[in-house]
Amino acid sequence: MLYYIIFRGVLMSEDNKKKNDKSNNKWNGMPYNNRELSWIDFNKRVLEEATKKENPIMERCNFLSITASNLDEFFMVRVAGVLDQIHHGTKTPDASGLTPPEVMKRLSEKIHDFAKSQYNCFNRCIIPALRANRIEFVDENSLTAEQKKFIDNYFEKVVFPVLTPMAVDTSRPFPLLANKSLNIAVRLTNPEGEEFFAVVQVPSILPRFLELPSNGARKFILLEQIIEMHLNELFELYNIKQFDAFRITRDSDLDIDEDTEDLMAEIKKSIRKRKRGVPVRLEFCKKCNKEIRGFLIEALDVSEDEIYFQRGPLDLTFLSKFARIKGCEDLCFEPIVPVNPPAEFCGYDDIFKAIREKDRLVHHPYESFDVVVDFVKKAAADPKVLAIKQTLYRVSGNSPIVAALIKAAENGKQVTVLVELKARFDEENNIQWATKLEKAGCHVIYGLTGLKTHCKICLVVRKDNDKIRRYLHMGTGNYNDSTARFYTDIGMFTCREEYGVDASSLFNVLTGYSLPPEYNKFIVAPRGMRPFFEEMIIKETENAQKGLPAKITAKVNSLVDPKIISLLYDASNAGVKVELVVRGICCLIPGIKGYSENIKVISVVGQLLEHSRIFIFENEGNPLYYLGSADWMQRNLDKRVELVFPVEDEDIKARVQEIMTVMFKDTVNARKQHSDMVYYPVEKRGKKRLNCQKYFSKLAMKAQKDAMKASYASTVGTPIVPQKEEGDEDK
Repeated sequence: MLYYIIFRGVLMSEDNKKKNDKSNNKWNGMPYNNRELSWIDFNKRVLEEATKKENPIMERCNFLSITASNLDEFFMVRVAGVLDQIHHGTKTPDASGLTPPEVMKRLSEKIHDFAKSQYNCFNRCIIPALRANRIEFVDENSLTAEQKKFIDNYFEKVVFPVLTPMAVDTSRPFPLLANKSLNIAVRLTNPEGEEFFAVVQVPSILPRFLELPSNGARKFILLEQIIEMHLNELFELYNIKQFDAFRITRDSDLDIDEDTEDLMAEIKKSIRKRKRGVPVRLEFCKKCNKEIRGFLIEALDVSEDEIYFQRGPLDLTFLSKFARIKGCEDLCFEPIVPVNPPAEFCGYDDIFKAIREKDRLVHHPYESFDVVVDFVKKAAADPKVLAIKQTLYRVSGNSPIVAALIKAAENGKQVTVLVELKARFDEENNIQWATKLEKAGCHVIYGLTGLKTHCKICLVVRKDNDKIRRYLHMGTGNYNDSTARFYTDIGMFTCREEYGVDASSLFNVLTGYSLPPEYNKFIVAPRGMRPFFEEMIIKETENAQKGLPAKITAKVNSLVDPKIISLLYDASNAGVKVELVVRGICCLIPGIKGYSENIKVISVVGQLLEHSRIFIFENEGNPLYYLGSADWMQRNLDKRVELVFPVEDEDIKARVQEIMTVMFKDTVNARKQHSDMVYYPVEKRGKKRLNCQKYFSKLAMKAQKDAMKASYASTVGTPIVPQKEEGDEDK
């Protein structure tokens, strides 16, 4: 707990905590959309992409899958949290004025409506569009003799050995079913007419769908249907009366005791508990048998509000893999191919030389994430590099970044890695990487007690010929080469001295007992970020009141924090123009008279997932630009280690400004939030069709082409003479 107290610089008494909790009530009356309800609206925007006829059909399948995956996690964490508040008798209203029971009532209504929309999309949009492209899902009644034989053979050789039918009777209690598992409940009778129930889990280890031999259209059947066709082989001594598929979703929010001596062991224990979490949703097919339904409701102890009847196959997340089946590439988006190398690094064999010359910015995935991987790889191999320090929040399953850090340790460099073990749903993956890093000789920190470390920073300490120099990469997204292919993020490389000093100070706080310093350039949460953003918004408000140029432009994933929203309302009332790109949750409501008439909010949902965070403050006509890892949420400002950093290079400022300008001109992916909290397509009349994500891709390609031409032109006719470069002592 000492880390937490030192880092925050504040030790609140229990009385102060209670006062702070009560202070939430002062936001009541301010226009504020409930966080959970706003999230449902975001998922609706994703669902709209699945219904768009102009989107390729396989991409529409993928969008529908994303809405299902999003909803699973929402139940596992957010709905579970509201239910837990109700269970503990919490009656305190949130900033929207709703108590937990009121939130749950509205949530239940919205989620039931949303689930109905999902299956309307599947049945009325997806299935007909697939059929139009000669792709069909079939059932037992439409199979040919050849297809039945194919399925029988597949069941016997592949499926049957994996199945484990579980009887439920006086000697065998209802089994503990895994979270998100798909199951088949079977109602049976024996020769004497006694009734029994059994459960068959649909094995997640096997593909959810099977392609069948066909001379015409491509035909597929779902795994649960294959199992249902062969249930008699599993219960030969009984008569099968009915069978129905069902699926449960469990509370999966970890309750971690961070005062433990062994955090990794505590997290491992909590992960095991996750599998036994309380059910928060029970899904049936619409036609589910009455007796089976009653049996499951009693066995799982769920309420009527937690039951969902779906008009199609349960667990639509399978559509994600289905959307990538071979032979359907022409039914997908034209891929956005990252340029490599990015324009900023064209003509440079030495990445450190490029960074010494000027700050460099990369915009992923339009520009390849490989440049970040190469930065760590080259640091690992470079004999002049003395130390590497890095934070890791979410990394891929086969991370080249981690491999490079391990190589660096093996090469004798001092390697320090903060691996955040509490990154939700990545805990197991991060535990494995932390263990491997430790075994390789890296100094591994597991995060700070009471805080999640969410900042994205890599520090390389190198002995150049003139001095010890610190090279930095700082970003808005994770060091994850997998998600970097479809998350939009920004990274900046620099070796500015003041940034390097700040980076060393930050790592000293993370790894030791150092007091948080007064940073030169960095804005770091939880101690300094909230006051920074509040002061910047207040300053713009004061400038507007003085008649000076005033504007706030920001791009975040979520806008939730009541104090930030209140200050933005004040700024709007003072005449500050506020333009916000908020992809997901937005509790601020624009266009409300007396509050937010000068605030514009758009959400961009498209082929790529918008993830970068950008903040621009007009500052009397001399705009200040910031990038970083933090959203405007209480958890980012108060409960995490986050990093926001200024942009000082004029070329990079121009690029950041262009990103924001283009996003507000998008007429394809952008939706504008109105005062009724509904998002509508942006006005297109008189405007050119502009897809900002396609625009940035073309921009990156052009920049690379121009940079390569310039690099080539500069070398034509130049004699090849060994030259001594700044920072290189052996040339």
